[in-house]
Order: sequence, then structure tokens, then C-alpha cells
Amino acid sequence: MVTRRDDGRLNCIKDDVVRARKTQNGDLLLELKSKDGDRKIQEELCNVLGMNAKVRTVTDLSYIELRKLDCLVTATDISTAITKATGILGSAITVKTLRPTFNETQMAVVCLPQTAAAFLVKKRTLVVGWMVLNGCQLLEKEIFFFITLLALGTGLPQGAPESVCETMLPFHAGGSILPEKNVSPFIVETADSVIAQGETLKVEISGVPAGLNLGGFMVQARNWNPPFGIVGQFSSIKDGPVKLLNCDDSVNNSATHNNAGAKPQVIIEWRAPLDFLGQVVFNATVAEAYNKFWTGVVSNPIHVVKRDLFVETAQLPTTRLPSSTMKYFTTQAPYTPSEFISSNVVISSRMDVIYNDCGARKTCFGSPDGCIISKSCISITAVTVRGNIFEFELQSGKDSKAVYVAMGLSDDAKMGGDLVIECVPENGRVSLYSSYTSSSPYAAIRSNVFQNSAHLINASFVDGVIYCKVQRDPLITVQGRTFDLRNDKYHLLLASGTTLKDTGIGFHDIGRSPSGNRINLAVVQDLGGSKMVLVHLHGAFMITAWIGTASLGVIFARYFKHTWVGHQSCGKDQWFTWHRSLMVTTCLLTVFGLVSIWVELKQAVWHAHSILGLMTIILCFIQPIGAFFRPGPNDESRPCFNWFHWLVGNVCHTLAIVAIFFSVNLSTSELPEWTDWILVTFIVLHCLAHLIFSIAGAASDRQLNQRINGLLGVYGIVVSFFVVVLILLVLLAPIEQYWSSS
Repeated sequence: MVTRRDDGRLNCIKDDVVRARKTQNGDLLLELKSKDGDRKIQEELCNVLGMNAKVRTVTDLSYIELRKLDCLVTATDISTAITKATGILGSAITVKTLRPTFNETQMAVVCLPQTAAAFLVKKRTLVVGWMVLNGCQLLEKEIFFFITLLALGTGLPQGAPESVCETMLPFHAGGSILPEKNVSPFIVETADSVIAQGETLKVEISGVPAGLNLGGFMVQARNWNPPFGIVGQFSSIKDGPVKLLNCDDSVNNSATHNNAGAKPQVIIEWRAPLDFLGQVVFNATVAEAYNKFWTGVVSNPIHVVKRDLFVETAQLPTTRLPSSTMKYFTTQAPYTPSEFISSNVVISSRMDVIYNDCGARKTCFGSPDGCIISKSCISITAVTVRGNIFEFELQSGKDSKAVYVAMGLSDDAKMGGDLVIECVPENGRVSLYSSYTSSSPYAAIRSNVFQNSAHLINASFVDGVIYCKVQRDPLITVQGRTFDLRNDKYHLLLASGTTLKDTGIGFHDIGRSPSGNRINLAVVQDLGGSKMVLVHLHGAFMITAWIGTASLGVIFARYFKHTWVGHQSCGKDQWFTWHRSLMVTTCLLTVFGLVSIWVELKQAVWHAHSILGLMTIILCFIQPIGAFFRPGPNDESRPCFNWFHWLVGNVCHTLAIVAIFFSVNLSTSELPEWTDWILVTFIVLHCLAHLIFSIAGAASDRQLNQRINGLLGVYGIVVSFFVVVLILLVLLAPIEQYWSSS
């Protein structure tokens, strides 16, 4: 503001000043006799006024603003158009600002000689590219009629003018001061994430950390969806530092400061329209000082819902969250949600950003364990907490063929009594559902949960990858049970599958992973999965049975029935005793494996591994039943039995090995892909052993037969080695986490 000086310290410059006048913005303009003494005069003014004002030199340049430019127009196009229209050289034209606005248009601020600017404004038309700008889209910001001027002032103490409703750009120093490019230290927070039509919502603008003051601001509520129009009305709190603006032929739909003094925070009330449903964001320009401001400071999306669906949630927190938990926005241009992904639109590509800031600003949990580091999860969830706002991100893996991805909050890491978020692609869009699980029979029931307790923020379905970002209320009651996300601890249950039911999601055949322990959702941490002990025991039992005991049992029956005779045990030849013992052990281990996986899953899951496994189990039990009814050695039907017993045994053994191959790719096994090569190596050595034993069986040399008996010991050691290696891979899965930690 302009103040009088009667102490005589400015008398030294009076002879150089032709006249002085006060501008509409509160600045004092001094017209000088010549440009030669401007630096000296500027120094004198700074010495006298100190920090009470900003002093700058203004020449005979002018600034014009070009609005509604096409999004493809460049600075070169603008300079060429002005040169063609006015005849001035391109070197005299400076495009100070070119930035996007709404509706896929741009605005520009151009600095050029005053005479050229006046000519363009008078002409009222300018052809830029293929667009013709008329007088409403070509505005002269201010024409200075002075050779050299000194302007004194502190910006716009009464707030932003309505002429910047569309751009929200301060025109400080004639537009020469540009927005800061670093992350804004100011945030825009709301008292709630959901509001009913016609209701009011408190909006707070403040600095991080607490104590950082702001000087000026301008804020609007914008539709989250195109065309991003201004929504709702503001009302200032009594005696607050707020002035309301009328933009786009509406009333009180924007707010700015009414004084430029330091403010620790600003709280404004905003009323949602009665005729609007959808999402809005609060977009702000915030100035810390005259020459330091940030644009594109936005809040999280707010959901405007029908009044009969509105559920009241928590109020604005009274304590400031640590800065590490705040969500910052670095958009420098007037806000256009360039990374917005509509829940109603399928886009062609999106960046895989769910892994960003895991362990730093949000808690991430993925399946299989250890996949977050390599960004290769078949499903992943991330939890971010801001005050009373709980955000959950879910994403399925690439090439997983998932038709849903879901995340549940559980007390015991088991299915049953869990609050679940489901993200399901339907008819080209991702839909959000809330459900409550039951354990007997297993089901995710949607009808028991109020669907408005969770809100879809972002979603996409691109190249088979499902992504959704969801906000959930911090306090939900389902069937008499209360889920308190602020105070209670929960396991995270992550699941995805390839089937849907008429009333909900199907079985999690792609994978299901519970977190290793219960967590406070507000505490950012690295979260690992719970070890699925029964699944690992199933694998260990089956490997021991079909890689170990069954392989040895087949060798004994086929190659030693004619050589291991004469010495009996329990009235039976040695070869038969060993064969029967090994095969009974195989059947028992198979039963243990079947029971362990059934207890874990509690229902049948059909895929290649389970189907082949079921066929193996059926044939496994046919063998001892057939052996119990086998005819005597001299019975004429004995050869038929021998061929049947041989065929069933070999088919059973082959199916078991193939089933183990298919288990490697199951997410629940968490086995590395190179496990296949270990199995291939075993098969090669097993076939080589058959070849050697077959050649030895055709020989009549007694000494050679003794050497073959020695090779049996070698074969037993080799088989035992493969069994031990594979069991370790199963029990320590995923084995990669031990290597990465070391």
C-alpha cells in the first residue's frame, strides 16, 4: 500500500520524477524524466522503504493475454502470428506463460512493445494456427504509457480479481513472476470425503509443517470429470480472511483472501449443489509471499451423494498429521487432472504407480511374498491414511486373467467374518462392491454391507490388469460387528480369481494371501505374508511320496524281482518287502497331503494341478485294492493282473510327476520358475536309471548283477538328494526373499 513520507528522505529523487499516480491494484507508479537514473532511484527507494514494499522497473512493454488457444499451439506459433499481424520482429516478442486450462485449451501471456499490444487490442482479432481469437479471448493486461516507471506495492491485498477465474494465475510483476516448480508446502484438506447434496463442508488451507503461514490464496471446487466446471458455493466464516468471487456467471463459487497478511490457516465452508452427483476436488493457488506462490494445489476427491444415501463420518482432525503422511500435488498449471482415470472409461495405457512410495508413505502388501521389490505381484494392495480418510489401492497382476481383485480386513487371517473390498470389471468399467465373508459355507455376501461405506476414487482395466483406488469410512458396522479402522488392528487378506458368481465373486483360484500379522492401518510399514504351513506341508508330502518312495518302489518291482530272491523277510522275498513298504508309504503320504490341502482350502478348487492330482489319488488307491485281490502265481489270470498292475502304477506315477510340474506356476506354491529345470533333471536321471537297469537285467553275468545292486544305492542317494532340495524349496518358499535379504 502507498504511505506518505514526511521525513524528507525521498526529496533526493523529486527532481527526477515527472508525476506519480496510484494504480487500481494499490501500486504507486512514478514516471521518470529519463531512464539513466532508474537504478540510483531504485536503490534510494529500497533504502528508505526497506521490506515494506517491492520495487521494480517497468519499461514501455505491455502484456497481453491470449485465451482458449488450441492444445497443440506452441510459443513459436504465437510469436509468428503476432509478427505477421503487427510487423514487429520476433525477438521483441516474449511468450512469458503458455499453460493448459480447462476443456483441452491453453492460455498464454505475451510480453511485447506497448504499441504492438495496443494495435492488437484495437484490431480485436488474431489468427494463431487455425484458430481466430476475437476480442473476448485477446485481453491487454495493462499498458504502461511511461518510458520508465517504478512500481511500489505488495501485490493484491484485497485478493484475486475475477478476471483470473479461469487461470487462477496471479499477475504479479506483470506476469514475470512464475509459479514455484517444487512441491507445494501447502495442502487443501476437507472435513470429510463424502457429502450429501445441499450440505456444507469445511475446507482448510494450511502449511506443512504447522506454523508455515500463507499470504494469499484462491480456491475453487471443480468437477472431477470433464468439462471440469466450477461446482457449488462458498460462504466465509464470520470475521475470516476470505472474500467471495463470482465466476462463470455464478455467485460465490470461488474464494480468495481479503488481506495479504500472514495466516497460519484458512477455513472456508462450501455448500454442495442440490442438482449435482459425483466427485469434486478443491483446486487452489496459494502464495507464501509476493514472489513465491504455487498453483494446482488440490484436495483429494470428495463424493457428493444423494441425501438418502448419506452416512455421516468423522470431522476434520484437530491435530496436524506428520508431513510424511501428507499427499502432495505438484501440478503447476491451473488444475486439469491429467492423470485422472475415470471409473467409467477404459483407457489404453496407464503407468504402474501402485508400487511408488511403498514403505515410505503407504503400507503395501503383495502376493507372492517378496514381489513388491521386483514389482511382479499377481495381486497387491496399498493402504494410505490421512487423518480420518482411509485409502486402499488394489491391483491384479499382468497376464493373471483375473476377473476380480479383493482385499479383506480380518482378525485371524482366515476367511469368515471379514470386511471385503471387491473391484470387478463389468461392461467396460470397474465396479466397486463391499461384502462380508462367511466361512461355512464360504461366501462373500454383498447384501449384508451398506455399499455407500466405500467410495471409488480411481479405477482402470487395461491389458487385463485391474486397478482401483477406494476410500472407506473409518467406522463401519456389519451384522452387529463394528470395524474401527482408526483404533483396531487387522490382517490384510488379498485375493484374486478367474470366476464370478451371480451374487458376487468366485473362488480365489489365482491366489489368496493373508498378512503375517495384524497391523494398525495408520502406521506405514513393510508387510509380509503369512506362511501357509498346510500348503507347504501338502507339497512336502507329495514330493516325498512321488519323487521319492514311488520312484524307488517302481525300480524294486521292475528290476529286482528275479535277483532279490532266496532271502525272505516276514515270509516274503526281499524285493517284495521293499516294494510293498515303499508303496504303502507312498499311499500314506498321499493321504496326509490330501488332508492338509483340504483343511487349508475347505473346498475343491479345479485347475490342471488339482485335476491331475485327483486322478493320481484315485489310481493310487486302486493299486492296493487290486493287489489285495491278486490271483495266485500259477493262476492263468495272473499275467493279466500283472499287466494291469504295471499299467496303473506307471500311469499313476506319470500323472503325479506332471501334477508337480503344474504346481510350480501356482501362486500359493510361491516356487521359482527354475524349479521346472530341477524336475526335468530328475526325470532325465530317472529314465537313465531305467535304461541301465534294463541292460543289466538282460545280462546273465552274476558279477554284473552285483554291480547293478551297487548302482541301486547310487540311485537311492540321487533320489534322496532331489527330494531334499525340492522339499527345501517348498518349505522356504518364496526362496528369493532369503537371497534378497542376504
